[in-house]
Amino acid sequence: MAWTLTINQQTVIVEEDKRLIDLLREDLGLTSVKDGCSEGTCGTCSIWVDGKLVKACIMKVSKFDGAEIITVEGLSPREKEVYVYSFAEAGAVQCGYCTPGMVIAAKVLLDKNPDPSRDDITKAITGNLCRCTGYKKIIDAIEMAARFLRTGDPIPEANYLPRVGDRSHRVDVMEKVLGTGKFPDDYRFDDMVYGSALRTKYPRARVNKIDISKALEHPDCITVLTAADVPNNKIGHLIHDWDVMIPEGEITRFIGDAVALAASRKRDSLPEILDLIEVDYTELEPVLDPFEALKEGAPKIHEGGNLLSSERLIRGDARKAIAEAAHVVTETYHVSWEEHAFLETECAIAWPADDGGVNLITASQSIYDEQREISTMLKMEPEKIHIQSALVGGAFGGREDMSVQHHAALLAWKTGLRVNVKLSRYESTIVHTKRHPMTMKMTTSCDEKGRVTGLIAEIVSDTGAYASLGGPVTQRACTHAAGPYNFQNIDITGKAVYTNNVVSGAFRGFGVTQSTYAMECNLNLLAEKVGMDPWNFRYLNVVRPGDVLPNGQIVDPSCGLAECLEAVKEAYDSSPHAGLACGFKNSGLGVGVPDFGRCILSVEKGKIHIRTSAACSGQGIAQMVTSIVCSALDCNVNSTVFELPSTDRTPDAGTSTASRQTLFTGEATRQAANDLKKAIEAAGGDLSKLEGMEFYGEFGPPTDPLGSDKEHPVSHIGYSYGCEVTLIDEKGELQKMVGAYDIGTPINITAVEGQIEGGCVMGLGYALTEDFVNPGGVPKFKLGTYGLFRARQVPEIETHIVKGPGYVDHAYGARGVGELACVPIAPSVAHAYYRLDGKMRTRLPMEDTFYRKKK
Repeated sequence: MAWTLTINQQTVIVEEDKRLIDLLREDLGLTSVKDGCSEGTCGTCSIWVDGKLVKACIMKVSKFDGAEIITVEGLSPREKEVYVYSFAEAGAVQCGYCTPGMVIAAKVLLDKNPDPSRDDITKAITGNLCRCTGYKKIIDAIEMAARFLRTGDPIPEANYLPRVGDRSHRVDVMEKVLGTGKFPDDYRFDDMVYGSALRTKYPRARVNKIDISKALEHPDCITVLTAADVPNNKIGHLIHDWDVMIPEGEITRFIGDAVALAASRKRDSLPEILDLIEVDYTELEPVLDPFEALKEGAPKIHEGGNLLSSERLIRGDARKAIAEAAHVVTETYHVSWEEHAFLETECAIAWPADDGGVNLITASQSIYDEQREISTMLKMEPEKIHIQSALVGGAFGGREDMSVQHHAALLAWKTGLRVNVKLSRYESTIVHTKRHPMTMKMTTSCDEKGRVTGLIAEIVSDTGAYASLGGPVTQRACTHAAGPYNFQNIDITGKAVYTNNVVSGAFRGFGVTQSTYAMECNLNLLAEKVGMDPWNFRYLNVVRPGDVLPNGQIVDPSCGLAECLEAVKEAYDSSPHAGLACGFKNSGLGVGVPDFGRCILSVEKGKIHIRTSAACSGQGIAQMVTSIVCSALDCNVNSTVFELPSTDRTPDAGTSTASRQTLFTGEATRQAANDLKKAIEAAGGDLSKLEGMEFYGEFGPPTDPLGSDKEHPVSHIGYSYGCEVTLIDEKGELQKMVGAYDIGTPINITAVEGQIEGGCVMGLGYALTEDFVNPGGVPKFKLGTYGLFRARQVPEIETHIVKGPGYVDHAYGARGVGELACVPIAPSVAHAYYRLDGKMRTRLPMEDTFYRKKK
């Protein structure tokens, strides 16, 4: 039987009843159509079918016999022009994975309603998820596009002179709006085969025997590998404790552990092959509670025991200060996991390199981290692992560890073939890390006038089965536990504990989100004891330039936290149900860890190539470095070429983590650009005379380790500060979020706003709706029921970008914003509810709210 469809004005006859998305992507190469979930939830596969919005990932071709279908590739030239400009001007594009689907949702709406209200637009995109933007700027873009399409007005000429502090368009907008930019699974090769891992059935079980004989007999099976085939089976981001695959005779540590790895000539055959692998297990009782894991006699998840790391930060005499204080509050807080839920699931393509190594196309937060871990696994020189980054479909910390890259590299190395390994949505969920659950006991004190005097904090984090970044995350929760306040007496302990739960690791805020929630809630209780308004209490106690942070570091002249509080005071005073919270976040790894941003500017064929490995997962690395180069050289964007990260072409700029790239790689780029500027001037302004030359910039000033004996150690090169006001109505429904953030100089104002809006909405989900259910260490997860905020749930968001009184001359005064934007959200929501009903909610996600009833 055959079915006839009209796709982008072309007649297509199909003789196999397959998923519509497979026809569009695999057979026709229409890769603007993305598969983010395979459950009809996320909308990245949205297409126009006979005037209606349809999700292509779950429907079969036979349902569309005789239908007319349009993807982004089939839009008219005028539509493409309008959507590219509107999404660029509004700042509606970040990682870009959801963008073509949003454009199609807009087309369906505007074909029927050329003059929609904002409510109409919100309803039209409610079936489409975006984890990056917070939706506000997407709605702005569609509203703008409607006006251009309705009036026929010409599209204004774009600004080709980007400068620091402006609203110039992102350089990657067109490829993301039109779907021509490539994520790893968008690459097509005729010789590609497919790989997948068999995961354990149990979080904790002994693997007695693995029998691959039946799987090898499958006609599509190329090979099946086990731990015995791995040159070095232990890898890891910081600590080499993560098994590439669990060997026979060993014990699994969590439900995401791989026990075998198969390669198939056909992707569709992989489930059949994996089902033929026979594994004999002895199921064991998992260790799921970090407090139980610390008890004497608890099963050891790793040979060294269940305590991954411990921290102790002491300054002054906290116990004496609290004993002598006028007011003391002690409370314990519990926060759960949070799933990153980036819309592009992990995918990597690997094939043999001519030098005996391996080539890869990946999407991560650092190609050099991947190179290091894969070379460790293969016992090979790092230089033989050649990695080219594709576009990255969101990360938020969840792409710092290996997920598919090492498996793809191993299969390619063993078979000599080009191998694509891609995770399903559920696989992605169990394999990559989560935000750390933490239990935090906080004791805070103040004098009779409300000045804070002491903090004792005890933090226990569940880092799950492997180390990942559990040590540094717990450390950062500790270093920021006192908040941006004048606590001069602190005693903070932190423990990161192994369990058989899903692995916890880096997540936007990196531990600070958790401890800030506890601190801010405690401060509200303390202010109540004093009889002070919470805004006044904070304004009295926040640090200002020249003050000393709780870690001993002197606050630099650019700190504008007091100014942030001033910017939101009107909003806070506008409602008796307004909640308030402050936060701060470091830029850079700090605490004595070597940390460098790097950039090369090379002159090639009359263009300035901007080369850095700094990974962009939506935050706008390309625009940041391009704006800095164009500002330093006073040149046109068309004179520059931004290159995606490549281990063969771009210098190691470190991981895109710790809100560091704008400051570190931004300053390195400025240094390189200043050197290039001098060379251009020496050449009489003739760039052609510099053909083939390279200009190198590196920035990484030293910091002091924790426990330094200096009176005022420098723990981090920079900090960003902010505060947030939550406004709810009498029912507890969100009405408005008003934030003020001091991030130094905004390199691109639109991009900064987008980061803040996206971080705000992610924080709202963490506070109110995102419930990661993990019974027995086996997640019950579907993207559609997890609780991600959709466009219709997002309140009005108002953002103030504030500057402090002084200036620090690195990267034009810029600091990071991506993580900070999440930090004060949950406690501000908790405070709003506390003012509404008098109940202090000490758990996240909160219960007994408009969004989640009490269990």
